[in-house]
Amino acid sequence: MNHSPSRIAVTGASGLIGAALVRSLRADGHEVVRLVRRPARSGDEVEWDPKRRYVDGAGLAGCDAVVHLAGAGVGDRRWTAAYKKEIRDSRVLGTTAVAEAVAALDTPPKVLLCGSAIGYYGDTGDRPVDESAPAGRGFLPSVCVEWEAAAGAAVAAGVRVAHARTGLVVSRQGGAWGRLFPIFKAGLGGRIGSGAQFWSFIALHDEVAALRHILDTESLTGPVNLTAPEPVTNREVTAAMGRALRRPTPFPVPAAALKVALGDFAEDVLSSQRVVPARLLESGFRFAFPTVDEAIASVR
Repeated sequence: MNHSPSRIAVTGASGLIGAALVRSLRADGHEVVRLVRRPARSGDEVEWDPKRRYVDGAGLAGCDAVVHLAGAGVGDRRWTAAYKKEIRDSRVLGTTAVAEAVAALDTPPKVLLCGSAIGYYGDTGDRPVDESAPAGRGFLPSVCVEWEAAAGAAVAAGVRVAHARTGLVVSRQGGAWGRLFPIFKAGLGGRIGSGAQFWSFIALHDEVAALRHILDTESLTGPVNLTAPEPVTNREVTAAMGRALRRPTPFPVPAAALKVALGDFAEDVLSSQRVVPARLLESGFRFAFPTVDEAIASVR
């Protein structure tokens, strides 16, 4: 995709990662069409409705690649039973819709790149895991398994399908990390729970570069971990944020308080995921911001 200009369709184009990817692609002269959940208002928009499993297939015609990043935010709300259903349905129904639309095209795109998450692995403790590791147990691993399987129609149609299992994206603009910056800036930051749990992070710049690397690398199919090479503990994240923002980090957040504040989502925040990007590194990808200090500095 980095050679002659391509036509690329993107879902979730208004989200943190999607918006950054669209900017990057357009800056390099690629034509981007955005899938929107309302009637299309301009030539660069295509209507879709993930809940009805509907995609205006004509809008995907002529696309070299489709990047599917849409899904309800995992950390946006308390995990009620209704919101858990929304988290699952937004991913499984949306991916099914996109994969079926891609498979139905007379000339399908060369690649369908679907978002996924390191939540697939569940709590891995201090054991490093790469893409060969099995799915974990619990709500998020089960969602990720269904989410990735929902692309089956595109796989069956012979399209190269990759799943970007993304870690915690370091950005000020959004996501879980975006919420950390004001807390630490106010001098209220601190380790969460024991602080010994591993956080697998990736700078937003590297996330976008890795997505584009997958689009360009024909050998990459199936799961690809999008995390920096060396995950760090929450205690190390806390120290790095304190250094970057020149603030003390004296206030640990007790696990019990998190469970009151976040409900079921607290289990995910307190779990440890030491995920390594084996397939990205094997395929020659180079991180611009491989360490947590560099990742934080990249967005200050």
